[in-house]
Amino acid sequence: MALNFNPLLSFTFLQKGNHNHGHPKFSMFRKVENTKNTQKQQVLHSMPPHKIEIFKSLESWVEENVLIHLKPVEKCWQPQDFLPHPGCDGFHFRVEEIQKRAKEIPDDYFVVLVGDMITEEALPTYQTMMNITDEVRDETGASSSSWATWTRGWTAEENRHGDLLNKYLYLSGRVDMKEIEKTIQYLIGAGMVR
Repeated sequence: MALNFNPLLSFTFLQKGNHNHGHPKFSMFRKVENTKNTQKQQVLHSMPPHKIEIFKSLESWVEENVLIHLKPVEKCWQPQDFLPHPGCDGFHFRVEEIQKRAKEIPDDYFVVLVGDMITEEALPTYQTMMNITDEVRDETGASSSSWATWTRGWTAEENRHGDLLNKYLYLSGRVDMKEIEKTIQYLIGAGMVR
């Protein structure tokens, strides 16, 4: 089964010996040549003026209706809430239990989990793209506008999802984390390639 999510590179992420479901190696990415001869023009405005006006008109609505959904950090779940704590007795037993259960999960599910984790790990790219849109313009990373506050809060929320998936996939022993980590580095390094 070949999935072409993003044309960056080719890798096999499932560990050898864990293919209990008769599936071949999974290739999620194919290598492409970087064309350095291509000239790109800098975009000075990300939105036409009428769309900027819409965003400006929604600023107070976002503050009143969206920002209220951002929970304080102390009230949020954290990835470690769902994983064995390395400092506790029974840590190794709990990791063995995760690995035992993971052996029963079909490879197709791991393809989805890896794809989702890679997407979550690329959050710096997404936040950068949002920060440079005309109305957000959170160039310092500390703007008090409601759009900028929401963007940072959303990124922090999503980051926890990626952390949990990353740790679970690592502990499961079913995937080649080094190949996944290289893929994430390629993805973030490439930016938003069109």
